[in-house]
Amino acid sequence: MAQLASIILYCLTQLNGERTIYSIFHLLNGKKSSQTIQDAHLFSLKNFFGVYEPLSRESFEEIIQWMQESEWICNGGEQRFLLTPAGKSFLGNHPLPEFLNGWDYHPFTTQFWERLSLFIQVTSNLVFQESRYIPIQKNKHVHQWLKSVLKEIKVPRKEMGAIVYSELVECFNDANEIDPSLLVFRLTGFQQIGLTASQTAKRLQLEYHDYHIGFLNTLHYLIRKISDNATRLTVLAMLIHDLKQENELTLSSRKTQKLLNQGFSPEMIATYRQLKLSTIEDHFVEFALNVDDFSIDTYVDSELQTKILEISNHSATKKLKLIREKVPAATYFQIRLVLAKYGDR
Repeated sequence: MAQLASIILYCLTQLNGERTIYSIFHLLNGKKSSQTIQDAHLFSLKNFFGVYEPLSRESFEEIIQWMQESEWICNGGEQRFLLTPAGKSFLGNHPLPEFLNGWDYHPFTTQFWERLSLFIQVTSNLVFQESRYIPIQKNKHVHQWLKSVLKEIKVPRKEMGAIVYSELVECFNDANEIDPSLLVFRLTGFQQIGLTASQTAKRLQLEYHDYHIGFLNTLHYLIRKISDNATRLTVLAMLIHDLKQENELTLSSRKTQKLLNQGFSPEMIATYRQLKLSTIEDHFVEFALNVDDFSIDTYVDSELQTKILEISNHSATKKLKLIREKVPAATYFQIRLVLAKYGDR
């Protein structure tokens, strides 16, 4: 499972023993918690956010155990792991998937695949003038989307198959690093049923975890390629033109943001919402990460911001305790705000 192993090893390298191994599990699952969102930003791991939602905790632990037995990682205590020389060598020889962009594409990757697979099935059957078949996707919203898109596309139905084919070929011709078969074997068309993920992995003689990562890498490549060339890939562009990234803030944070905009202080918000002050502080850290015009100057003066960043950069650490030992005038909340606002730049 070279692909997944390289991602986990890279994450461990970035974390540098400052988070437990389960922070990676939550990152891969796309957990919408303040801590996971902060880690994705602070340690420059946004590309891997939500790239393996189906991964179970049991499977993840088995992978970590296997990596220990392979002597790629060593336990540093308190569920924190570091790379061994063998692990660093493995990572150096196994490049990361180039096109994964979990942070930007995770919210709608599944929707994109449902649209693409159903669109190709319908197009294929239109070419052969077949109207009796079972739709490969059951999502009614996708069916409604397709009906509206077919009305918008100003191309004769019989010609649409050739256009879709040529646009997909153009996409894949530009990427030697992508194997189209990871996706093509999954497609259903006229008198042709696509394989499942497990069947495709077996057909391509790939370990399932690696197949999953490779398939997602392919979808993210297509999304980026279509986005960058929407004026030329006019039919495929219909698949993504209305897909937007979800609000990056958690639901609870958005409620806090509304009160903040009304002039409430963190303490007032905690009292009003009957939440711990530490929870409200988590929300403020989210604002620092995700809201461009959110200023932390009210909570941390500029001189203290500079000191915190200098210590973090000089010590190459994002451990709050270590930074606070050297900047005792700063609270943990202030340190977190500064690292969230500027720590990954």
